[in-house]
Formats: sequence, structure tokens, C-alpha cells
Amino acid sequence: MLPQQEISTRRQLLQLLKTQGNCCISDLSKELGITEMAVRRHIHSLERDNLIRSVLVRQAMGRPLYRYSLTEQADDLFPKNYPQLTLDLLSELEEQTGGSEVIDRMFQGRKDKLESRYRERMLDRPLADKVSELSSIQNSGGYMTEWMEAEEDGTFVLYEYNCPIAQVANRYRQACHCEQQLFEQLLGASVERTECLADGGARCTYAIRPVKANLINN
Repeated sequence: MLPQQEISTRRQLLQLLKTQGNCCISDLSKELGITEMAVRRHIHSLERDNLIRSVLVRQAMGRPLYRYSLTEQADDLFPKNYPQLTLDLLSELEEQTGGSEVIDRMFQGRKDKLESRYRERMLDRPLADKVSELSSIQNSGGYMTEWMEAEEDGTFVLYEYNCPIAQVANRYRQACHCEQQLFEQLLGASVERTECLADGGARCTYAIRPVKANLINN
């Protein structure tokens, strides 16, 4: 584990690059009040973590020098307020249109696009493989999932321990409803949500069962 002073210096370095843009070693050394050797050590570590990139700049006189800037990955370290912006926009849209129908259509449209995007990854696969693939898809979106085969024959359970859109889902439950529909369409199975983060649960839990053909003639 890094000493607290080391962490503080790296945060200051990242903050400088965020506010001042491209900087060279000497610029950073002066601003931070540490030696150029110490700056290079921090730079090397941050480059290894893919938080800083460098570019070689040629000068009219003297040797070329490296200038450093933040990567897109580093931008995620700084505060964001996307959920509140999304809520504000959805609320404004709901007020302007005088009802929730347009919000319903927006969530349904998002669900349809996701289903179209991932449909081919589910083709001609047994249900266990589909659940595994769905877990990977959700993990890439930050949902922190795991899945298991339940004791019941042919039944699977999918857990989501994080909800990246929790603030939106708390206000607009269409998000939860459309997620369940998406899972049913991608898996071609019956999907029941038995626990929900938006309802105060410790996680979102989905029971997934094969769809049984109806053999009863009506």
C-alpha cells in the first residue's frame, strides 16, 4: 500500500494536469515543490496505470522534451454528476409532455437497442451459456454480477451487486421493468426478479427458468 504522502502527491499531479493541460517535468517539479527525479517516479507509475500519456515535442533550440497529459481513463477520477443531469432532463421532458408515456417509450427504445446489440451473442447457445454471457455483458456495464445454477433442475440465479443507474431507477422504475424484459428476450427464458436494489434490497436477484411448452390444448 502506498504511503499517504505518495497518494497525495499523485493526486496533486493529476490535478495539475487536469487544470493546466500539457506539462513537462520541470513545470510539474516547480508546481509541486519536489525534485524532477521524484516527478519522474510518479509519472512512470501513472503511465503504467494508463492515467497519463506522453508526447515528444521538438523545440527550436535544445533537446526535445516530453509533455504529459491525462488519458480518458484518468478523467473518470474526477467528480461527475451524470445521474443528476439525467434525472433533470427526464423530469423536464416529463413536464413538457404532460405525462409519463414518452418516458416509457424512451426506456422501451433503449431496451430494444440493447436487445438488438447483444442478440447475436445469444444465438444457438444453451441456457447456461446464455446466462454466463449475460453476466459478462452486465459486468462490462458495471453491474458486478455473478450467477449460479440453482438446486432446481434447469433453474439459474443471476445476482447484480451494483446498479450504475441507481439514482435513475429509484425515480423511474421503467428502468427495472425494461431490464427484466431485456433479460427475457435475450435468454428466451422466464425471468423473475426476486430482490431489487431500488426497493432497498442488498442486490438485484433474478431467477431464470426455461420456458416450458404448453402441452395443454385450450
